[in-house]
Amino acid sequence: MEETRIAVIAIVVEDREQVNTMNEILHDYGKYIIGRMGIPYPKREISLISIAIDAPNDIISSLCGKLGNLNGLTVKAAYSKV
Repeated sequence: MEETRIAVIAIVVEDREQVNTMNEILHDYGKYIIGRMGIPYPKREISLISIAIDAPNDIISSLCGKLGNLNGLTVKAAYSKV
């Protein structure tokens, strides 16, 4: 079995037009996703999303890359040391 890492991916959505594409990408990685939390912030017209994931490092990097390539999304990952 391939070694996996636990990470949290933070997504700031500034362009709501990208939400459907973002959700399709997240669906493709669904078997690795532990949980997800979304917080709309109407005052600033953005949404904040956190994704908890348990996956091989290359999968996490691939997911972050695909999401980060969408205009209007800012994506960062924080990895667990365990």
